[in-house]
Amino acid sequence: MRVVSWNLWWRFGDWRRRRHAIRAVLAEAKPDLCGLQEVWADPDENLAGWLAAELDMHWAWGPTAHPHQWQRRTGDDSAQFGTAILSRWPLADTATEELPASRGRTVVSATVQAPYARIPFFSAHLAATAFATAARLEQVDRIRELVAARPSDDHPPVLTGDFNAEPDSDEMRVLGGDKTSPSTAPGLILMDAWRFAEDGRAGLTWDRRNPHVAEAPEPSMRIDYVRVGLRYDLDVGRVENVGLAGTEPVDGVWPSDHFAVVADLSSPA
Repeated sequence: MRVVSWNLWWRFGDWRRRRHAIRAVLAEAKPDLCGLQEVWADPDENLAGWLAAELDMHWAWGPTAHPHQWQRRTGDDSAQFGTAILSRWPLADTATEELPASRGRTVVSATVQAPYARIPFFSAHLAATAFATAARLEQVDRIRELVAARPSDDHPPVLTGDFNAEPDSDEMRVLGGDKTSPSTAPGLILMDAWRFAEDGRAGLTWDRRNPHVAEAPEPSMRIDYVRVGLRYDLDVGRVENVGLAGTEPVDGVWPSDHFAVVADLSSPA
């Protein structure tokens, strides 16, 4: 089972051309499940819905009730902002929640009805900027509660997202539960799929070789993730391979300012 996590950079840059580049990258990657962040919708169309139709997938959309800070940046007050899920299989029990401590950040969740398991799946977008560690700590506490509350009897939970934090940060160690004692959902371990990369690659998803990132003041970082619940009693949902996608322009257009994380998880033959 192939899982993709990708921040799609909302309606910034040449978003009309970028949508086709995004579609091309996903069509080549052939994911079974996608967690998408910074997804736009307007009165006429939803980017997640358009991608789902183009890729023959099911979809769920989780808009924020507070899109104003993004609307101000583009001058378009009709465009909505949110997170989304695309799935090869039907989705059940979809839900969206505004995360605490930062208006405009959401997590959307669903149970994926795969033929061999019901898969708890999440797409989340945490507060940005280097100054927002305290906000992100509150947000990961809530995400852990949500993950622990969704049944996962026959498949470990899968959490995707742009967490705007590097792997050794306080918030990512708390989210994982394996490098420090979390304050919520004790016993829940959410393993970082990139730790299974065999060749020691840095896995940078916010990379200054992308010209849209080079305009920003931050260094290159790994801030986008696929996280998988640690289960000793199941053979499905184990990380087998991990890499990046969307790392080059498509017909001269960079699809996003983020690169996508692509993880392959074990499933029955």
